[in-house]
Amino acid sequence: MPALTQWIGVDLDGTLAYAEEFHGEEVIGEPIPAMVERVKNWLREGKTVKIFTARASSAAAVQEIKAWLQRAGLPDLDVTNVKDKDMELCYDDKAVGVVKNTGRLVGEEMWAESGWQAFRRLMS
Repeated sequence: MPALTQWIGVDLDGTLAYAEEFHGEEVIGEPIPAMVERVKNWLREGKTVKIFTARASSAAAVQEIKAWLQRAGLPDLDVTNVKDKDMELCYDDKAVGVVKNTGRLVGEEMWAESGWQAFRRLMS
């Protein structure tokens, strides 16, 4: 049985690159320094990182992303919009974490206390 190649998915827009509103697949915001550094640290640790973005549905967009990665000082990472069994973690500005096999949200106590709308305001 082949060894698993676990990977970390990192969303592009709003996570790795600043995003306000979509202006076309050729327009990607400036790099977010803290996330770029986090990705570089994972790579130094020998972890596999992939850019996990809906933009990957277009071959032209994938090429734009790869050029952006180079300008941001990152290596030629895989770019995908497909999650598979080997994805270990996913970093995304729109995701809500769920505790595995429970249906409970990560930090559910916070949700109950402050509510979804408060969280959305905090995230925007």
